Amino acid sequence: MTPAPTAGTYDDAELARDLATRAGHLLLQLRARMGYGDPDALRAAGDQHSHEFLAAELATHRPGDAVLSEEGADDLSRLDADRLWIVDPLDGTSEFGETDRTDWAVHVALWERAAGGLTAAAVALPARRTTLSTDGGFPPLPPVGTPPRIAMSRSRAPAFVVDVAEQVGAVPTPIGSAGMKAMAILLGEADAYLHRGRMKEWDSAAPAAVAAAAGLHVSRLDGSPLTFNTEHRLTLDLLICQPSLAEPLLAALARTGRD
Repeated sequence: MTPAPTAGTYDDAELARDLATRAGHLLLQLRARMGYGDPDALRAAGDQHSHEFLAAELATHRPGDAVLSEEGADDLSRLDADRLWIVDPLDGTSEFGETDRTDWAVHVALWERAAGGLTAAAVALPARRTTLSTDGGFPPLPPVGTPPRIAMSRSRAPAFVVDVAEQVGAVPTPIGSAGMKAMAILLGEADAYLHRGRMKEWDSAAPAAVAAAAGLHVSRLDGSPLTFNTEHRLTLDLLICQPSLAEPLLAALARTGRD
């Protein structure tokens, strides 16, 4: 595992990458130690240990910043904070507890009031030994698939995704966690990710920031910008896609409707 940095020595994007990567190592070690005999216990331990690690590290390296974590209590004083870390210690908890699945992630993102949005983020894909971060180093965007692939839930295909896919000549592609769905576009395994309905900010923040930094289109389903550090911690809907697909997908979404 990469040694922990000295407090204050990393910039925000480097810190996001380091913490997401190290939390991922912790989760892999936990998986190896506990095995899959009791998947619910494994999932619960993964959520808890990753949260405790990230909360402690952020308290050490950015002690003046607020933190919003899926596994932590929501302190509404964050609404007045100038800097807020939005963290999902284990995105894709279900997949984490399934034997040898790789479509789960760790999300670490920073929102800053002065910038009006997200300024740094990382999505670690620990089982793939990969972390993608706003600190750069992205490969060129892969070519759009023929036909294009739209990432969707593994358990069921939302009707609106099937409808939109038919309109643009795409195919729905089942993938696990939200972070993996978004990063699959950068990895050449999907071309778009659509989500209708409320999702928590910790599910969307880091994937949205990394995707935007890598050159993907990121917006709500009507094309408007995403917002973070809201009272109810919700992203109302989400579109992440290859830039060339943004116009046809937004047009199809407008025809399909969102009610």
